[in-house]
Formats: sequence, structure tokens, C-alpha cells
Amino acid sequence: MRSITSTLLSLLLLLPFAACGEKESTSGRLKVVATTGMIEDAVREVAGDRVELAALMGPGVDPHLYKASQSDLALLTGADIVFYNGLHLEGKMVDALEKMARNRRVVPVAAAIDSASLRRPAEFQGHPDPHVWFDVKMWESAVRAVERTLAEADTAGAKTYHDRAAHYLRRLDSLDSWVRQQIATIPRDRRVLVTAHDAFGYFGRAYDIEVRGLQGISTVTETGLGDISALVEMIVSRKIKAVFVESSVPHRSIEAVRQGAEQRGHRVALGGTLFSDAMGARGTPEGTYIGMVSANVHTIVEALR
Repeated sequence: MRSITSTLLSLLLLLPFAACGEKESTSGRLKVVATTGMIEDAVREVAGDRVELAALMGPGVDPHLYKASQSDLALLTGADIVFYNGLHLEGKMVDALEKMARNRRVVPVAAAIDSASLRRPAEFQGHPDPHVWFDVKMWESAVRAVERTLAEADTAGAKTYHDRAAHYLRRLDSLDSWVRQQIATIPRDRRVLVTAHDAFGYFGRAYDIEVRGLQGISTVTETGLGDISALVEMIVSRKIKAVFVESSVPHRSIEAVRQGAEQRGHRVALGGTLFSDAMGARGTPEGTYIGMVSANVHTIVEALR
């Protein structure tokens, strides 16, 4: 049964409101809401202070499990544009966001990515992997979707959006090259990234590092003793040097893996905390997309090299 909050959200988002593109705020700027920090950061880079921007999910928040709050209702119902990831990342909000798209601009940024490039491993049961931001070149398509949407809604600012997006995309190109160079410094036999859930598949494919996640693509998936045992066996047999926890996922499962390996006589280090489904605290380098990716790469390279 749906929660009361979810039901209210579905009803409120179907209410009529001003046509898309009309600036409702007292400042005359578009009101934009992003679901995740990664999307919020992309909008901020493209729009600067030309929009009023808010995000629903802050640092340490797991979007797979996130439930809309009463304060979210006010943000969403007052928004001119809503950007969300799509591909069922925002699992508990998907239905409401799709209904909301009937009467306002609601943009799943992952829809701009070529569907042929999406990961669809068998264990995902036909669903695409939503963690597209971990391939920097792939994320560039999402940034372009943000630029197009803003330019259509605010034609007077189209050149500003285009220029800012072009500058940001050049920075992302540099980031992509840097990540490749850094991961290549890890000896190939040590290039195995073990994490709490399967969030880094695109990262592994793009940057040539094997990825093993304890849980599936969604943290809703339960971790069983068989999953832990299988991962312990792999770590011990291949003498994996380190495993990693994630900022938005409880650490207990990875700790169980570490303990299991030690019981088998193999000491495995905790390589550090990675930012997976959420970025770092606002106002820190890790609170930006580029800073988050850079921090992850530094952590991975330091632990595995």
C-alpha cells in the first residue's frame, strides 16, 4: 500500500499549474528542482544564477530508497522544470514523476543517453543500470539534455546556457582523460574494485577496472549469506588487497565480507569510502560532480596501487 505522503504527492502533482516556461518566482527566474546531487550540480554548472535551483536528495541519501517528504511536495509543485535521473534510480518516486510529466517539464536526463550503450546484465532482470554518471563521457549526454531543456524554457538565456555548458563539457573531457590515466597506474592484477552494491559498472567498463558489487544495482536488494560467501571466496582466491564502503550505503555488509576473508586467513584492508549514489557535503570539493569523481579515483588508486 502506498504511504500517505506518496499518495499526496501523486495527487498534488496532477493539479493544473502555469504553462511550462513561464517564470513563476518573484525573482523572475525559472524554478528548477533536481532529484540527486549529481543532477543539481549539472544544472548549476549550466545555468549559474539564472535559475532558482533546489535538490531533493542531499549528501548520504540513497535514491533507491528515498521517499518524498512534505517539503518535497512544495518544491515539486512549484517547479517550472524537474530533472531526474530515470532508469528507476528514484525507485519510490518513479510513478509520481511520470504522472507529473503530463502537465509540466519533467526530464529524465538518462533518456538522452543512447540506449544501446546502457548496461543490462542478466542479474538486472532486463532493467538497465541507472548509475550512468560514473562514465564521464556518458554523463556529458545528460549535461547536454539539461542545456537543451533550459534553453527551450528560457530562450532569452539560451546563449548563456550554451556557453556555460560548452565550458563545463571541456572540463568533463579533461576529467575523463585524467581518470583513464590514473586507473591505468594500478597494476592489472590488482585492478579489482569491490564495493557494497553494483553502482560502478559503467565506471569499470569505461576505465578498464573489474568491479564486484555485493548487492545488485539497487540497495533495495537484500544481501544473503551466499552473496557474502561468494565474494569472500573471490577475494581470498585472488588475494584482493582492499574493499570499499559507500557513503550512502550501510557498511555492515562489507564489514562482514572483510571478517569472512580474515577468518580464511587473508587480511583485506578497508580501502576507504566511495561516493556512489550521492555526492559529498555541500561546500566541499566532493560536493561537486567533478570533485566526487576525483575523490573516488584518488581513493581507489591509493588503496589498490
